[in-house]
Amino acid sequence: MGKVAAKMKVMPQSPEVDLDELQDRLENSLPEGAKISRVDREDVAFGLIALFPTVIIPDEAGGTDTVEDAFSGVDGVESVDVDEVGRI
Repeated sequence: MGKVAAKMKVMPQSPEVDLDELQDRLENSLPEGAKISRVDREDVAFGLIALFPTVIIPDEAGGTDTVEDAFSGVDGVESVDVDEVGRI
C-alpha cells in the first residue's frame, strides 16, 4: 500500500486564534497512521491567516475523509478543505 500527500486548507475561526496552538491541536487530532510533514501559512484577508498542513496518509479507502473530520473537530477551526492530493 502506498502513501498519499494531501495539502489541506484550514481556516481559523478568527484572526485572534493562536496559530501555533492551533497547529499543535491539529497534529494531536490526527488519526493513526497520519502525520504532518509541513505546515505553510498564507494571508487570506483582514489579518486572517490560513494554515496549509501537508498530511501524509496511507493510500486506502476513504482517502482524506478521516483527516478532514479530525481537523473539523478541532477547537478554533472554521473550515477544512483539501487543496491538493498526490501519491508519493
